[in-house]
Amino acid sequence: MRIAATALALLGSAAAFAPVSRGPTTSLSSALQSTMEPPEAAVVPDRVAPDAQWVPEWEDRVGKDPSEFLQSDPANPDLSGMWECPLTRWDSDGIDTKKAQAIAKKQPHCPLELRATAADNAKGVDYFRENKDKIRADLLKHGAIWVRGFDLMQDVNGYRDMWQALGFEPCLDPLHSSGLRKFASERDALYEEVNKPSLRGHYIGLHCESTAKRTAAYAAFVCFQRATEPMEPRGRFLVADGAAILAEMDPKVLQKLYDRQIRISVSNLDIPPSFPGPIKEGIKGLVDAAVAPKFDMDLEMIYEADGKPGRLQAVETAESPINRHPITGLPVWFNNAHNHAR
Repeated sequence: MRIAATALALLGSAAAFAPVSRGPTTSLSSALQSTMEPPEAAVVPDRVAPDAQWVPEWEDRVGKDPSEFLQSDPANPDLSGMWECPLTRWDSDGIDTKKAQAIAKKQPHCPLELRATAADNAKGVDYFRENKDKIRADLLKHGAIWVRGFDLMQDVNGYRDMWQALGFEPCLDPLHSSGLRKFASERDALYEEVNKPSLRGHYIGLHCESTAKRTAAYAAFVCFQRATEPMEPRGRFLVADGAAILAEMDPKVLQKLYDRQIRISVSNLDIPPSFPGPIKEGIKGLVDAAVAPKFDMDLEMIYEADGKPGRLQAVETAESPINRHPITGLPVWFNNAHNHAR
């Protein structure tokens, strides 16, 4: 993890949101139908971690000891009774992909860097109260702000003071029910990063903090401690600009994805391919009953969708890869294909 660097993200820059929503316009029956290409036409490339287009200066600051930075202030109200994550607002019909790419190319750089001066640090949380309107306006314009060099956010209490001073409200994670994330400090509405031992060998690609059903309007990310594992000297937080992704994508590929839509596989289970049909169907029913309740999604259980014999996948409904921002109306890249789609 990175020390005392905070990122604020307007998730509408690579996502869309609203407390009140309508679902994707595609009917459920068609959205649950497979959009796979015939096996002879499908080519599955090797998955490799992407290189960063822009690598910022690395400050390597030393923060507080772990025994200090997660010490919650008992005088603060308990925030554990949070609202559900807001419902996703879909506005993806009738998008001209060529015009969308032209608009996306004109958007400013993301993220905007906000560096603290000595005078800024001397103000503590008052800096964020005084600059609330400008910071939120910049957030809407750039999509994300990298808040750097502030002493305030070196522990959970200062981090909470910052986002509350900016007028944000906490909510549950879009995948809260899945159990993938646990709280670092539930009373401060602070989730820990995905830190399950079973996922340590899995590359988690760039993704929107959203699902087809739920998307938080804003998100604040903070790193209190740099990576400590000698075999994992990473701790870098990657930010992808949804407008830049849209602008730079091959136009033919973009149009194809928009026309066909994208489905996300949220779970894989490999069973012996030699199992007879009735047993496979029984396993499918058991997995459906066990997996579906953990995800607030409409899922379809499909065998061998990715070409691997015996693999059973829980696959989400078809979604548009482009969505319009609910405030600005700008089209942005809005999906998780770069993490775990098929």
